[in-house]
This record gives sequence, structure tokens and C-alpha cells, in this order.
Amino acid sequence: MSYFIGLDIGTSAAKALLCDQDGKIVAIAQQEYPLYSPQPLWSEQNPSDWWQGSIKAIQQLLSESGVSTNQIAGIGLTGQMHGSVFLDRENQVIRPALLWNDQRTAAECDQITTAVGYERLIEIAGNPALTGFQAPKILWLRNHEPQHYERVQKVLLPKDYIRFMLTGEYASDCSDAAGTLLLDLRQRDWSTELLQILDLPREWFPTVYEGSQITGKLLSSVAKTLGLPAGIPVVAGGGDNAAAAVGTGIVRSGLVSSSIGTSGVVFAHSDEIRLDPKGRLHTFCHAVPGKNHLMAVTLSAGNSLRWLRDLFRTSASNLNGAEELSLSYESMTAQAAQVPPGAEGLIFLPYLSGERTPHLDPLASGAFVGLTSRHTAAHLVRAVMEGVTFSLRDGFEIMHDLQVPIEQVRAIGGGGKSPFWCQLQADIFGSEVVNLAVEEGPAYGAALLAMAADQDAAGVTQVSEACVKTTDRHYPQSTHVERYNHLYAIYRELYPVLRENMHNLSHFAVG
Repeated sequence: MSYFIGLDIGTSAAKALLCDQDGKIVAIAQQEYPLYSPQPLWSEQNPSDWWQGSIKAIQQLLSESGVSTNQIAGIGLTGQMHGSVFLDRENQVIRPALLWNDQRTAAECDQITTAVGYERLIEIAGNPALTGFQAPKILWLRNHEPQHYERVQKVLLPKDYIRFMLTGEYASDCSDAAGTLLLDLRQRDWSTELLQILDLPREWFPTVYEGSQITGKLLSSVAKTLGLPAGIPVVAGGGDNAAAAVGTGIVRSGLVSSSIGTSGVVFAHSDEIRLDPKGRLHTFCHAVPGKNHLMAVTLSAGNSLRWLRDLFRTSASNLNGAEELSLSYESMTAQAAQVPPGAEGLIFLPYLSGERTPHLDPLASGAFVGLTSRHTAAHLVRAVMEGVTFSLRDGFEIMHDLQVPIEQVRAIGGGGKSPFWCQLQADIFGSEVVNLAVEEGPAYGAALLAMAADQDAAGVTQVSEACVKTTDRHYPQSTHVERYNHLYAIYRELYPVLRENMHNLSHFAVG
């Protein structure tokens, strides 16, 4: 029996997963590490923390699994996208890495857009310049820390720094590299045009591989530390969303995942490059060789429900004798299920942290519209869940406009664990929604990519579909679909009407 390791360099922890050749998960281990915010809007981590976390996670994984290390046949890598690791001539880290959620680069995004042109940037890289991407981080270093910029010899993404430490190779994969804003989506390699316009040396960037290609082998010195045999192949892997898609079977046309966690993500496989000229959707290469994907993002999805829960909790604790709404998510959704679809005329805009898709508006804010004295806490819960799902539907509508086929939606994340929210998605999306037997996120997809080492798209698809199993199915209820179509039309009209006042009110916000 052969076994495969998937290693995920997440924002909060390094997660290692071991599965066998049939895709059965044998063991999981993780090691947390800190995140730093030395100034407002800054988000940084030390790559050495990732490395130490990876070592400890793999050592723990092997210790708990009881599997003979001689049976480990491959390692796949994944992790947080967009981060910037700057190395000098001696391969030493120059400064802490700037992360995906770092917001300091607004001026550099404007600089890139002006230099390249908005339409041309989307045509080449598939996306507009956003603060999360790697390219504006590199320009920020040049503009603000020239003493560090002068030392740069390599720029790596988070998981690719761990790859270098494991194998000594500078390499990346198409899906993660596409999140730098420097990749040519059609060539699936670094864009000569963008690098020239931004005056960035091509030699700074690693060789780009497809997700299942072998990029190097485990170094003897590292193997000894980990307790593994030297020479185990390490495959390219993928960015966290693309790897997670391999682990949830989103590997062929017609399949879409709907993830409701803190944020919400709609992820669609695409055989062709499909670009949204307005930049409302992300278009990236997939970890499946030669394939692509589109992604819509709702910034405050499950976080909206958490906000409401915490609000109830605080209010109840401050009001002696007040009747509390049960504060478990299960009880909240059970009470929401007693409220009719549409929450009796109450709509929630889930823009508690601004919004990405479709508005690209950091100053958008949340709102309840239609609130009356007859509405109860249960109505608010249902309205929040419906509003989040309407926001995800915004992504589906753009995909429909781009002629992306949608045959089945796979519900994952916290929202995928709630039967009520799955049915809500089926009714609002008007599509079949299914659950997965096992969902272990990006690390599982990375392990499957290791299992499919050096195979083409068909091979990766075959491995994924053989290992990923679906369970419960939720079908749209026609009467609910009709009602939600009317409500969604109203929902879509609210943001344009409120936008100016949202922006005006933002000037009164504190903090």
C-alpha cells in the first residue's frame, strides 16, 4: 500500500494529511503559528514559522499514523495564495512575508493599472490589480523599502518557500502563480510583457509547473529531520482554492463548489479561459493540468451569521431577565426554518467587510431592509442566511453570463454541514446541491495531486473522481425558487441605490 502526504501552509497553521492510494484519510496533524500586524492594514508572517510548523506537523503525522515511512510515495503542496517571500543571494529571508490579506498596497495597485491598462491587465492575467495579489507587494517593497528591494534575488509564494526548503528547487504551479498578477493565463507562464512594464527581472521568479508535475525530490538532510526516506517526489500542487477543488472533485466542466466559511467562495471548473471584462470574477489556472477556474468571493459569508450570533449573545447577557435566542448555529437555523422564505419581507445585505463579488467595493456596508415590528430574532437569522446566499448567487449569475455550464453545486465549508443552508442554496441557486462524504480542504487535494504525479488532466480527474464521494442531495423546490427569484431581483437593486450613502457613512466610522 502506498501513502501520500498533503501539506497545507495556511494562514493560521501548517496542516499535514496522510491518505492511502484509495484516498482514505489515515491521519491529520497541524501546527499553529502567529500572524503579525505591525501597522494598521498590514498582515505578515515569518516564513521560518511556516517551516518549523511544517516539520512538526509532518513528524506528528508520521508518529500518529503508524504507517511505515518506506510506504510514503509522494508529497503534494498547497497553501495561502498571493503572499510574498523575498530571498537574498544566500537564500535568506529578507523581511517578513506580506500576506494575502495585507491591505497596504492600494497605491501600487493604481500604479500597475495605470502602467498596464485595466483591460489589458485582465486580458493577460485574468484579474484587475487588487491589494491581495503578489505583484503590488513587490512594487511596495521597491517604493517603501529600497534597501530590502536591492537585496532581492528570488520571490516565492508561501508554499513554494516550503518547497525550496524541502527540495532545494525554485518552483511553483500554474494555479498559485496565477494569483501573483504576473502570469500569462494563456501561456501558463510568466508574462514577459507584464514583467517588462513593471521592470521586474524574470529570473526572480520560479519555474512554473502543472499541478501534478514533479518539481523535485526530498533532500537527504531534510528527510533525516522529518524521519522520511530521501528522494520522495514533491509535486507542484496548487493554491489553496484550486487544491481544495481537486479534493472536492471540481475537476470537470459543469461542477461548481459553494463554500460558506468565514468568507464565501463559488468555484467553477472551466476547460477554457473565460474572462469577466469588469473584473468581478477571478480567473485563474486550475491545478488540473491545462484547465482553468473562475472564482467569486463574498467577504462576509459565515462571518455574517457569526456576527449576528455574537450580537444576540452580548445583548442577552446585558439584559437581565431577557429571553435568549439559543446561540448554537444548529438552534439558530432550526428557528430560522420556522420562518417562511423571504423572512416576511426582510432582506439583508451581507457587506459587513465591504464586498468583492460583484461590487469590488471596500466601503460597501451591511444593511437590513424591510425591517418592521413583526420581525423576530428568527426572522433576522433567516434574512442573514438568505442574504449571504443571494450574494453567492451574484457569482453564479456572472458565470451564467460567461456561459459557464453549471450542472451540480457541491456545498462545502460550514454552510455545507447545515442541511437547512444546503436546501436554501438549492432554492436560491435553482440547482441541485450535494454534500461530500469527506471534506478535508486543500491538504487533501494536495495529497491527491501527489497520487496523480506526472499524470495529465485526465489522470488527475480520474484520481479525484475515484476518491471523492458525494452523499446527500438537495433539489430546488419550485415554489421557493419562484419566490426567491423575485426577492433576488429586489436584492440586486438595493446596492446601487444605497452605494453613495454607504460611502458617505463610512466617513463617520471609527477605527
